[in-house]
Amino acid sequence: MKRRIALTIVLGAFFLVPPAMAQDAPALAAAAPADREALRATIEAAKREGTVSYWDTIIQPETHEELVAAFRKYYGLPASFAVKYTLSPTLALVTRVEQEVGAGNVTIDVASIASPPWISGLVTAGHIQKYDSPEYRHFGAAFAAGLGKPSYFAFNGGYAFVPSWNSDTLNFKGKSWKDVLGAVPPGRISINDSPKSATGLLTYMALRQLLGEDYFRELAKMKPIFIIRSEQTAERLVSGQDLMAFGGMPSRIYQYNERGANLKYLLPEEGILLLGQGSFILAKAPHPNAAKLWLDFTLSEQGQKILALREALISGRSGFTSPLPLYAPAIDTMKLIKVDWDSITPDDLRKAREEWLSLFNP
Repeated sequence: MKRRIALTIVLGAFFLVPPAMAQDAPALAAAAPADREALRATIEAAKREGTVSYWDTIIQPETHEELVAAFRKYYGLPASFAVKYTLSPTLALVTRVEQEVGAGNVTIDVASIASPPWISGLVTAGHIQKYDSPEYRHFGAAFAAGLGKPSYFAFNGGYAFVPSWNSDTLNFKGKSWKDVLGAVPPGRISINDSPKSATGLLTYMALRQLLGEDYFRELAKMKPIFIIRSEQTAERLVSGQDLMAFGGMPSRIYQYNERGANLKYLLPEEGILLLGQGSFILAKAPHPNAAKLWLDFTLSEQGQKILALREALISGRSGFTSPLPLYAPAIDTMKLIKVDWDSITPDDLRKAREEWLSLFNP
């Protein structure tokens, strides 16, 4: 009888445990004690919102699925919580965001794109929500390098457009951007269609600053094929349509090599432009609490590991150990081209676009 009473007391005590204690999400367990109640309130508000919408120019469907599963688990969100995702070309994302903020009908919560001048313009215009993510404290070095702006945006992953080739079809031993010139016959190299790609145009501007206009006049003589999507660039190397890509992405090279390809890439000795995917919350985001959680998670160590391993994106987190150093090396091991993003104006972008067209499509 005494044993039965004791068991009843134990079971009663178990069922009287407050739900918050019994069901705390991993994010709450990991949070500092002083931050837990505020985070709990944000999670509950996000659950009521029931969804978050984000646009990105890099993340592939498989990566999205892994992020979503880990995101729901980390914050204790139900399986019914929807994460709506759109993979978009850079200029299409720019156009969509500008249309939405212009019309005052915002459907996007979080957007990520490697276009610092454009994002800074949104900040100035008041279209980006001011939010001090707890993850920003790990991005001090990136902020100092101009790859983000405290209280507004940090980059969820960085990448670069660099010379790439298929080692099954080309034995290229170059070490420099200059070694690319004449490396393959005319018409057998691809290049980013810069007037149609925001990141392609920024890369052209940085390399133009480094290599000079005459370099691109010589490159134009190679009759490059114009490409917008990085997936297509890699696919054309694998298929043999192109022997070289002037602006291939290590992330796509990694993904195709995982499927059996033998693609290679070069980090030229003169340096590369690191394009950081600035992630931000729209000021009129329809699901602001869910947006904060999504932004925080993608910038967290767990989120960064998924992005590095799946997409070979370079992390801006200080002290981050890349799980894929061959394709996503530590940021402090790379020679980077420095660009003063805040000084670039819309007129500068227009002039660069016109110059590119005069060189490659006269």
